[in-house]
Amino acid sequence: MAGPEKKKILVVEDEKDIRELVRYNLEQEGFSVLEAEEGEFALALVQRERPALVILDIMLPGMSGLEICRAIRLGDETARLPILMLTAKAAEVDKVVGLEMGADDYVTKPFSPRELIARVRAVLRRALGPELDRPHEIYQRGRLRIDFDTYQVYLDDREVELSLREFELLAFFVRHPNRVFERAQLLDMVWGRDTYVEPRTVDVHVRRLRMRIERDDAHPELIVTLRGVGYKFNDAALDV
Repeated sequence: MAGPEKKKILVVEDEKDIRELVRYNLEQEGFSVLEAEEGEFALALVQRERPALVILDIMLPGMSGLEICRAIRLGDETARLPILMLTAKAAEVDKVVGLEMGADDYVTKPFSPRELIARVRAVLRRALGPELDRPHEIYQRGRLRIDFDTYQVYLDDREVELSLREFELLAFFVRHPNRVFERAQLLDMVWGRDTYVEPRTVDVHVRRLRMRIERDDAHPELIVTLRGVGYKFNDAALDV
């Protein structure tokens, strides 16, 4: 039986790093994410995909976020679509203009991913009511099982004790298998931009995680190092 359909959220942002950060945190919370870099494509996605909410930057190439917001509010079928503004414009007058144009809430850069998620949920709750409950999410492949709601990890049916940061790092890896990430990217995506730690911190946590999940942490098969580049998660090794 298929699980409940994930709520779609459209992120309209021309800076790739910010889009990836927002997408990762939304996906962590069980949402499905659509992306657009500019206005016309964003409006086309709104019409075609019918997202549950739009996260909208104001400063965009071509059509501004305010113009996109106005176009959405003028559409008969999209007039009530929840919109959350995400922008570097922090002055009170900018917030007022955004809200007067029809935005439901306003988050300024730099932002805390946790705050952003809380604002997203609050806006959706007002718009959709109690139907927003997140589906229970479990990862299962080969000898590894992860319960994202209870923060429990099982390897060969044996529970593995992980620290919160080790769990978050493992969760990130399994959600992005076979993709290489530099240390700086992992710091942004797992630790967050509002946290100041050294890049070598990633190496320390990878080493600890390997000790807990690898058959032989001296010769890792799951979390693989690409020398001079970064790390990737080899999920195929779970089936061996």
